[in-house]
Amino acid sequence: MTDKYCVFGNPIGHSKSPIIQMAFARQTGQDIEYRAILAPTDGFADAVDAFIAEGGKGANVTLPFKQEAFQLATRLTLRAEQAGAVNTLVFNDNEVVGDNTDGVGLLRDIMVNLNYPIRGKRILLLGAGGAARGVVGPLLGEHPATLVIANRTVVRARSLAEHFASLGPVSGCGYEDLAGQVFDVVINATSASLSGTMPPLPEGIFAPGSLAYKMMYGLGDTPFRVFARNQGAGMISEGLGMLLEQAAESFYVWRGVRPDVRPVAELLQKKA
Repeated sequence: MTDKYCVFGNPIGHSKSPIIQMAFARQTGQDIEYRAILAPTDGFADAVDAFIAEGGKGANVTLPFKQEAFQLATRLTLRAEQAGAVNTLVFNDNEVVGDNTDGVGLLRDIMVNLNYPIRGKRILLLGAGGAARGVVGPLLGEHPATLVIANRTVVRARSLAEHFASLGPVSGCGYEDLAGQVFDVVINATSASLSGTMPPLPEGIFAPGSLAYKMMYGLGDTPFRVFARNQGAGMISEGLGMLLEQAAESFYVWRGVRPDVRPVAELLQKKA
């Protein structure tokens, strides 16, 4: 019998997850069906229940439901518990297991695919929502010189920093507080790209040879990318590698088989 999986989000039309996960299934010989589901912003739990009733075996979760998925899970993995957000669900009998593969996906892309070390680097993380929560712990685990979380609502940035304070040098602030600071890695974890905007960043935040990393893939030449290029970022990444690496980790969680992301990256680039 074909096992059913999906991705929940709102919006969800831009999602590449169905293409990616079905490509992984063909590559590894797994018999699955995978589709995108647009969940109402006030009806995530109901959408999950309906999918489970259809026989769903697992799901990915994207904006804006990662923290709701955390609350919905009846059991959490250590990395999901640390993050306080869930992007991967596993449905076992009456149990809903919540996991988070964002952090491992980000680190594999930056450190392996891009060959950019994190240790000793000054890192700026933009945003304090579910996408950001999933990567703070893993980033601090690589021992950066500092990690600054900036958000429009300052209290959320500071609260997130306090949550992870025991893991390393992390602080929270507003965007205006970034003036005069310089970073080696700037990671955009906000949803602003979906609306064609970007956080109000001051000039001069990119160090020579710095990495500008956009976690939302496939949105074209976004304002953040243009800003980073004009500000002299040494390398700009669209986040395709993270998308693929976190998806591969989810696939491994569900199926116990780890797919090769390289041919799927080539497939997506051809479709772009």
